[in-house]
Amino acid sequence: MQTIDLSDVGLRETNKTLHAQAADTNQTQWEIINPRGSHAIACGLDAPIEVTVKGSTGYYCAGMNQQATVNIRGSAGPGTGENIMSGKIVIEGDASQYLGATGHGGLIVVKGNASSRCGISMKGVNIVVQGNIGHMSAFMGQSGNLVVCGDAGDALGDSCYEAQFFVRGSVKSLGADCEKKEMRDEHLTLLQGLLDEAGIDADPKDFTRYGSARNLYNFDVDNAGAY
Repeated sequence: MQTIDLSDVGLRETNKTLHAQAADTNQTQWEIINPRGSHAIACGLDAPIEVTVKGSTGYYCAGMNQQATVNIRGSAGPGTGENIMSGKIVIEGDASQYLGATGHGGLIVVKGNASSRCGISMKGVNIVVQGNIGHMSAFMGQSGNLVVCGDAGDALGDSCYEAQFFVRGSVKSLGADCEKKEMRDEHLTLLQGLLDEAGIDADPKDFTRYGSARNLYNFDVDNAGAY
């Protein structure tokens, strides 16, 4: 285990050290202490390493992640996991707004709640939230899966494309062109796999699936008020 004290080393040198790890590195376990809510911790990683941040983080932690696993032992600020490509991010506490924005792949797990715009413009990332999510989550979601074990706020999936949303609790309201969908066997299998990977014990049959009604794919003047 390699330990970095962020209060001594500083953010630039910390990220530089993590970026220097190659795919065949034998230094695969890293620990960052005293994060003190710093921004952009462990951004741009591209190696199969595991980084554990001992405390809460600020903006954009683990943004643009590839291959790496990043564990946050606290809560995470806005934009955590933004544009994630692969790998895994696990947040032990709550996540602030626009978690996983524009994410192309990988998995983000939140053991607490996620704020507004969770998964905005998601493009293939899988996000599993053990608690609740805020309003406008998955706005313009293009692909990927958003799993919510609690409740969802206003305008879930507004203007979404082919992303899927699985919610166990209530949904305050659905966004434009988002509708309730049939839950078939393949969806139950997919959801079970995501829950297992996230380490969450829940029955897929308790969830409701939502997705695009596909009415706003192409502009139609009759739908102008819905855009």
